Amino acid sequence: MTFYLKEGQPYLNTAHGHMICYWDGCVHYLMYLLMVAAISWGESYRMIGQYWVGSILMTIIVYLPGNAVGKYGTRLSPAFIVNVLYVILIVWATFRIFSQPSVREASTLKCIQESQKRRLVQRPLDLLFTLYLIPAIGFSIFRGLVTLDCPAELCQKYVESHEPYLKDPTAYSKIQMLVYMFYCIPYYTVSLYGLLVPGCSWMPDLALIHAGALAQAQFSHIGASLHTRTPFAYRVPEEAKSSFLIINMVYGIVPQLFTYRCITNPEFFLKATEDKKTEKCK
Repeated sequence: MTFYLKEGQPYLNTAHGHMICYWDGCVHYLMYLLMVAAISWGESYRMIGQYWVGSILMTIIVYLPGNAVGKYGTRLSPAFIVNVLYVILIVWATFRIFSQPSVREASTLKCIQESQKRRLVQRPLDLLFTLYLIPAIGFSIFRGLVTLDCPAELCQKYVESHEPYLKDPTAYSKIQMLVYMFYCIPYYTVSLYGLLVPGCSWMPDLALIHAGALAQAQFSHIGASLHTRTPFAYRVPEEAKSSFLIINMVYGIVPQLFTYRCITNPEFFLKATEDKKTEKCK
C-alpha cells in the first residue's frame, strides 16, 4: 500500500486526496448499499442514484484535472489511466440510473393549479431560496476570480486572510472554484427561472444532482482547507475559521434544503395536464 501511494497515486496522500477517500469510503459506500438494497427489493433507486451521480461526477471532475495540472502533474502513472477508464463506468451507470422511472407521488390537477397560481411573495420558502441564490452566484464568481489571480485588492485580501488554500499548489481548490463558477452559476440561474416560472418539471432531478455535487465538494474543500497535510501557509488562519466555516457550510447545506423542498412539494414544478386526478388538494 505504501508503494502504491508513493509511486502509483501520490495525489491520494494530499489533503484533498484524503478527504475524497473519506467521502468515498463512507458516503458513497452507504449509497451503494442503499442502491443494492433497492435493486434486491425491486424498488426504484433513481433518487439516491441521482444524488450519487452528482457526488461522483464532482469528485472526478476535480480530482482528475487536479492530478494533471497540480504539483504532481509530472508524476502521472498508469494508475491515472485506470481512473480515466473508471469514468466510462460512471457514465454507463448514469444513463442506467436516469432510465429508471420517476417515483414521485401523483399530484392532483387542482393541487398543481393552486400551487402555480401563487406568486413568489406568496411562497415565503421559495422567496428565501431566491434571496439566497443571488448572493450565491456572486460568491461563486468572486471565488472564481480569486482563483484566476484577480489583482483587485479585495480578492488579494480575501485569499490572504480567509482562504489561502485557494493558492495551494496541488491545484484541487483552483479546479473546484472554476467548477463552481462554470457549473454552479448556470445551475443557480436556471433555478431562479424555475422558482419564478411554473411547470419546470426538471427542477427536482437537477436539484438532486446539484445537492450531491455540492455536498461532496464542500466536504472536501472544507476538510482540505483545515487538514494537517495542507502546508501551514495554505491553511485557514485561526482568526478566520468561524467565518470560513459558516460561509462554506451554508454554501453546502442550503442546496440540500432546496432539494428537500423540490422533492417533498413538487407541485409548482409539475406540468398541469388534464389527465391528472381532479381530487381536492390536501
